Order: sequence, then C-alpha cells, then structure tokens
Amino acid sequence: MPADTAADSLARLAAERVDHRFKGLPPDADGLTVGELAAQRRNLFTDGFATPVLALSAERLEHNLELMETYAARHGLAFAPHGKTSMAPQLFQRQIEHGAWGITLAVPHQVRVARAFGVRRVFLANELVDAAALRWIAAELDADPDFRFVCYVDSVRGVELMDAALRDAGATRPVDVVVELAAGEGARTGVRTETGCAAVADAVAATRTLRLAGVAGYEGEVPKADTERVTAWLRRLVALAAAFDKAGRFTGLDEIVVSAGGSAWFDAVADVFAQIPELSSPVLKLLRSGAYVSHDDGHYRKLTPFNRVPEEGALEPAFRLWAQVVSRPSTEQAFLNAGKRDAAHDLDLPVAQVLRREGAERPATGVTVTALSDQHAWLSTAPEADLEVGDWVGLGLSHPCTSFDKWQLIPVAEADGTVVDYVRTFF
Repeated sequence: MPADTAADSLARLAAERVDHRFKGLPPDADGLTVGELAAQRRNLFTDGFATPVLALSAERLEHNLELMETYAARHGLAFAPHGKTSMAPQLFQRQIEHGAWGITLAVPHQVRVARAFGVRRVFLANELVDAAALRWIAAELDADPDFRFVCYVDSVRGVELMDAALRDAGATRPVDVVVELAAGEGARTGVRTETGCAAVADAVAATRTLRLAGVAGYEGEVPKADTERVTAWLRRLVALAAAFDKAGRFTGLDEIVVSAGGSAWFDAVADVFAQIPELSSPVLKLLRSGAYVSHDDGHYRKLTPFNRVPEEGALEPAFRLWAQVVSRPSTEQAFLNAGKRDAAHDLDLPVAQVLRREGAERPATGVTVTALSDQHAWLSTAPEADLEVGDWVGLGLSHPCTSFDKWQLIPVAEADGTVVDYVRTFF
C-alpha cells in the first residue's frame, strides 16, 4: 500500500464519529469526530467522561516505545512487535516509526487490518492453511512488490495444503515460510524434533509456491520455563538454522530469518542471538515482543526481562482503568461499576492503586479487588480504607492482550488527565 494511502487510512480513524459504540466517552461528544474530540483536549476527570473508562498514559506509552527501540538497536535485533496485543493501527504506526521492521500477527483477520493501514512487513506467527486466506495473501503479494509476508510452517500436511491453495490461486510470488521449532514436548505449536523440521523443509523445497526463509519459534512455551531451559531451546533454534544453512537449504536468499521473542524472555533471545555464527547470507535476528507497548501491572511486570537486567531500563505500566464506587454495603466491602466486561482478568485480578475524590488523588490504602462479576468489581476494604460511594478508583491491570480487546476507542491521557489522542482497536 502506498504511503499516502496508509496515511489516508489512519486519517479516516480521526474522521470517525463518536457515539454509543465507544465506552466511557463523554455523552455530549456524540456526533463529534474523533479528531474533533481530541482537539478539545478534555480532561479525563472533569470533562464528561463516564465510568468505567480505560486510559493509556501518554508519557508511559512513549517511554515504552523509546525503550524497546533502544534495546533492539543495542543488541543488533530487528523488531516485529506482536500486534495482536493491541490490534491498534495507530500503535502499529508508532512502533514502525520507532524502528520496528514490521508487525507480528496471529491470524488472517489481523493481517487484513494491518494491510488496510499500510503495514508493509508482516510476520504471521502461525501456520496458515486456510485456502481463502491464502488466496487473499497471494493477491496482496502479487499486487504489491513491497509487501513482505513471512509465516510459520510446522507440518508436511500444512505445506501440502498451502501449496495446493496457492497453486489454485495462481500465485506468482512464493510465500516466505519459516520452520517452527516447538518449545518442547507438551508445548504449543511447532515441529517437535530436528528430524521433523528437516522433513518439513524438504516439503517446502518440493513446491514452487513456498520459499524457505529461515527458522523460528516461541520460547514462552518452554515447559517449566527458566533461564536455563529457555536458553537451551534458543540454542537448538540457532543450531537448526546453522544446520539448514550448511545443508544448502537457504541458497539464494538475501537474508536468513531467525526469529523468537515473546515479552518474558527477550533478554535470553538477545544473548543467544548474539552468538549466531556467520551463515551464507546475513541473518535477520527478529524479535517479536509485543506486550511492552502498554506493559501491565501484573503478569508481565513480574516477568519482564528488565527485572533480571535492570541496567537495560524499565518498562512502565501504561494502562489504568477508572471505575466508580457504586455500593458500600459494609465497612469491609464495596463495589465498583467495572467488571469482566471492562478489565483484563484471565491471569490476575486488577489492583486498586489510587482513589480520587473532589479532584484530590491519594493511594488506595486498604483496598483490594477480590473478585469480578460481569459489571462489578468486588472490593475488600480494611479499617484504614477511606472509601465512599462516588469515589473514582484507578485500577492497574494484568495482561495487556486482554485489556485492549475490551475497548474499541481508548483515551490517551497526560499525567494531569488531559486527553490528547484516542486509540482505535480492531478485535
């Protein structure tokens, strides 16, 4: 997609009208375009936003983007952040502006979203065997010589299905594929053995519709993951790339793709990828961590590699969900008007961080989220908790992947509450 068309697509997001579809936005903003509402620079707390409302921190978002750009450059890594975390084209664009090679995605629908907004390099971290999707991919590749698409293969049967669909589609450009090495027995997808990987590579070589571009996998699925186990698997991945290269499987490539890297072990990826030997062509060392863009207050905050290597910097949680106390039935209990429909809850419960009353903000001392219903958060309140019906409570969230998918239009707010932008998601 030409750059001007991509810019036009992003501009159309700002031209979308605000209405009942978008949770938390001021009711009196109905009919305004998103761009017009952003230009008003309303305050999240005083200018009509209704609870519950999810907000991204403008400052922390920019910090995280800059930090990972610097990290990837320092370690000689290309970076294709996993876009399924946010499915937000504006964030795709900002990640690319901050040096990303492209965007990683998981399913064909997500690729269509990325292409609609001008993303020119896509790594699909899945084997793609859907014939309709492959017809569409073939058409995209044939129509746009600047479009680079890479996806997993992890079975001979999958290769056969891809080849048949692409031949039926009359594809003229081969689809680049990387053999996925599984993270171990009992892990998620991928070929379990190096012998199996070779069989899949042989199947690819027997087609005219596919081209073997490298090897890849996801270390986050290593069973009982720790630094030693993850590092051992990464060394297997590198050794597989070297063995394939020695066998001449990458002959004719301008670059060889070696890719891994979720959001929990990218320090191990950087360490092992630094040791990749010289191969017959330059190696594209492709890191795919995606949760960094918003980070979180739970799962990834505990597991971030920056905890293990603090001199590299620190990501900052950028999400905060604001909800309101709607019931205080006893001194030990209270309820907020945000629940499972609003807050990520698949890994950890939200954490009560701050309280707001009459414009003043203070720590949420003695307030704990103990459960979520569909539209309520259950709070346990200790004797020191100063909490009243009507108070706003700021909640930290775990697992950004399931935070973005609950909100279609997310205010981006500065520290004083000034909303400077809105991020549109497509789940």
